[in-house]
Amino acid sequence: MRNRRSLAFDALVAAGVAGLATLEILLRQTPRSLAWLGMIMAAALLVRRSRPLWSMGVISVLALMQVLFWPLSYEPLPFDVAVLIGMYSAVKYSRTLRGGLIAGGVVAIGIAIEIMRHASGAWWQLALFYVCVCGGIWLMAYTVRQRAIYVAGLEERAASLEREREHLARIVVADERAAIARELHDVVAHSLAVMVVQADGGRYALDADLEKSRQALATVAETGRAALEDMRRLVGVLRGSADGSPSRRPITLAELDPLVEGARSAGLKVTVANGLGAVDAPAVELAVYRIVQEGLTNVLRHAGPDAAVNLDLRRDGDEVVIILTDTGRGGLLDNEGHGLTGMRERVGVHGGTLLAGPAPAGGWQIRASLPLPVMLPAAVAA
Repeated sequence: MRNRRSLAFDALVAAGVAGLATLEILLRQTPRSLAWLGMIMAAALLVRRSRPLWSMGVISVLALMQVLFWPLSYEPLPFDVAVLIGMYSAVKYSRTLRGGLIAGGVVAIGIAIEIMRHASGAWWQLALFYVCVCGGIWLMAYTVRQRAIYVAGLEERAASLEREREHLARIVVADERAAIARELHDVVAHSLAVMVVQADGGRYALDADLEKSRQALATVAETGRAALEDMRRLVGVLRGSADGSPSRRPITLAELDPLVEGARSAGLKVTVANGLGAVDAPAVELAVYRIVQEGLTNVLRHAGPDAAVNLDLRRDGDEVVIILTDTGRGGLLDNEGHGLTGMRERVGVHGGTLLAGPAPAGGWQIRASLPLPVMLPAAVAA
């Protein structure tokens, strides 16, 4: 639409210049041969935007022919305004300012020629008139050009900011999905480990102790329902809730007891020494819960039968320390999976440290430290 408007405007300008040339013929003030120069100048203005220097060059050559081959008595002619329009277009639409300077230089040469042709009389008045008119038009075109460049820069900057905003939004979505992937891994791995152990125990106890078998199957069903509910919530975050405000189930340290009881019900001997107290940091509480969950899951999967776990939760200054030690066969290290990787990512987010390796007394040990967030002191009332 903008191109169409520009073409229509240029056609209107060219028609105006051609009309001035025709008017001179109708008034019988200009010979027909000279009027043709004005018609060609008008035609050259049709490409003043796409080929500004070419248009200015054609108009300048025609103006020079007018000076060389026609007497002074016919000057000035109305269609000579095409020279000013060509200069304006060269300054505004050239790719570089060099084109505008060339057009200005050509017009300056034309002014000098006209002054020399009118050397008699008040030539300085004519010189002042030409310099003021042509110089003013050149400066106006330069101002419009600079403003257009400034506006184009603002538009490009706005488009760049919009692209950056979209890029950051995609990064946030990717981070959220990575976090949800870690959550799903923790939920599925722990729940399946408990369910597998309970199912095996129920199968072995089916003939010997029917009641224990029933309890094991009930634990499998309860664990499966809890895992399914967690997965439903996490997948709901990806899809978005109906009201557009998805939320996850908050995980607190109060849920460590059910987690430990689930591991015990799977046959794992777990001893807990909890000296954390109140943490008041939801992100740290979630990290502690997931680290303990992953540690217990790995013990159930890799530590072997009759393994025991000592879980020590303590506060060391401004840090939360988690020490999880098993007495199994050293299978806590999950090199082939994502357990330790997920732990390191969670600890790294909080700027903590994670150590995993053989325990001095045998078995395997994980030690994680998570710094607590710095709380700003409350303002003291005056």
